[in-house]
Amino acid sequence: MDISTTTTVPADTATSANCIPQALLHLHAVDYHAGNRHILNKVNLHLQQGQILTLIGPNGAGKTTLVKIALGLLTPTSGTVNRSANLRIGYMPQKLQVETTLPLSVERFLQLAPRAVPADIAGALLEVGAAHVRHSRLQSLSGGEMQRVLLARALLGKPDLLVLDEPTQGVDLKGQADLYSLITRLRDSHNCGVLMVSHDLHLVMSATDEVICLNQHVCCHGHPEQVGNDPAYLELFGQAGARAMAVYTHHHYHEHTLAGEVVAEHVHDDSCQHEHAPHVLANPQLRGKDGQ
Repeated sequence: MDISTTTTVPADTATSANCIPQALLHLHAVDYHAGNRHILNKVNLHLQQGQILTLIGPNGAGKTTLVKIALGLLTPTSGTVNRSANLRIGYMPQKLQVETTLPLSVERFLQLAPRAVPADIAGALLEVGAAHVRHSRLQSLSGGEMQRVLLARALLGKPDLLVLDEPTQGVDLKGQADLYSLITRLRDSHNCGVLMVSHDLHLVMSATDEVICLNQHVCCHGHPEQVGNDPAYLELFGQAGARAMAVYTHHHYHEHTLAGEVVAEHVHDDSCQHEHAPHVLANPQLRGKDGQ
């Protein structure tokens, strides 16, 4: 997928791509409405070459809509979308449904990609650790093998930017750590940017440069904490796997259930049994809204 244009729609402030050195993608004050639904509200996103950005958030947060806007598949209601000239994007979908009776091998599936040639297919499969399934039926693959094949397909266009929509879906915990390590190696070897959507609100790839928590707006963002030396994670993932994982601590004014749903915002008053951050006490607008 080649994108060589800069998409700009009405907004109070527009940012020129020339003002963003080495930026692959820059979204500024992006809004998106679908009928009466306000799906995205003033979302900013900036991704540079070689950077890994992980997008997390509960179901219905607008993650898929934001990715479609980044890919140029949707036009925002307002805001500015800047992409670098001749940007090559490799996209890995969340999942692929294949008719069980369709006689489709992995090799034939990859040949359907634009401009795919046998040497590139063999190289991509080898790079993602899936060379052994080249002649297998697509429907016979395990969850981890399928994700690697989809990742190989995303690499065939020699992308500047990899967009990965929940790449670890259907993969066990060890498989997740292995995929995260692979994605990190691909970023390093191709020097590409990576925009990754994750369904896990707390456990992310340790190589992530920035995590953005989205719930129609950007709730919070920051860098994850490595857990590579935590005994519990070492026992669960092994030493190499634990190094690939990291915990992201949220800094916004609501909490999530284990399923990822937003629960009621906590009200701070005299009945609280914990200490309040100084910025909450100093700001009347934050009294009654703190994630502590």
